[in-house]
Amino acid sequence: MASPPGEPRRVAYLYILPAFAIYAAFLLFPIGRAVQISLFEWDGLSLGRWAGLDNYVAIVADEGLRAAFVHALVLIVFYAAGPLVIGLTLAAILNHAKVRGLGFFRTVVFLPQVIAMVVVAVAWRRVYAPDGTLNGLLEALGLESLTRGWLGDYTFALPAVGVVGTWFETGLVTVLLLAGMSRIPPDLYEAARLDGAGAVREFFAVTLPSVRGEIAVALTLTVIAALRTFDLVYVTTRGGPGDSTSVPSYEVYHRAFGLSQIGSAAAIGVTLTIVIFAISFGINRFADRRTS
Repeated sequence: MASPPGEPRRVAYLYILPAFAIYAAFLLFPIGRAVQISLFEWDGLSLGRWAGLDNYVAIVADEGLRAAFVHALVLIVFYAAGPLVIGLTLAAILNHAKVRGLGFFRTVVFLPQVIAMVVVAVAWRRVYAPDGTLNGLLEALGLESLTRGWLGDYTFALPAVGVVGTWFETGLVTVLLLAGMSRIPPDLYEAARLDGAGAVREFFAVTLPSVRGEIAVALTLTVIAALRTFDLVYVTTRGGPGDSTSVPSYEVYHRAFGLSQIGSAAAIGVTLTIVIFAISFGINRFADRRTS
């Protein structure tokens, strides 16, 4: 039986070996090392003590750690669901109306993505301050009763942080969807109009199915951003007031560098990695199934 054309498969493996070696050294090895550390009680200085799965059990048993993961899931609504709805609406309107200066608009809405999150957090901390922009605007509108220290309020602190995520991610989602909508053949819209479809039906029958791949990419990026957010929480609230804005990535930092609980911090990081992988895998599987 003749062998397939081209070089043997073992030679092909040699081509990818350098890239895989770098990938293993800078990703797989650190993950494996984190898993190993998570099985110990270790303060980073003295000899570690074998803990088995105790650090993982503590994530489920500790109310504060459970709350941190719940807060991260809440942020998905602000980081992913909100920007997706806003981005779909904006992209559909701009694509349908063929607005002039669309390139300039894309640049403007994408601008938050090129600003460091630390800078964004500092600016929004000023907006939310008791004497900040938001309260000043409410007072100017005669709504003094609504003013408050937003980042110091147990009820509004987490939504306030989430709104920053919505503002930050909306531009990315809008640009992704605009790029997808620009590739939709005009014939599909013409056929829908001949069938008597209005703008809304046209959106659900033509536009939405055609950008399902872009939606999956946008959801994957924004969900990951929501689950691993750290710098925004660190700069604005430090997990407070109390633990009302604590998230897993902040708990990793706090336990590792504040409480010297390296094993616990590693367990939280590994668990967060698994959650991110599972949700991202689910999003892409769902998108693949719908497009097949």
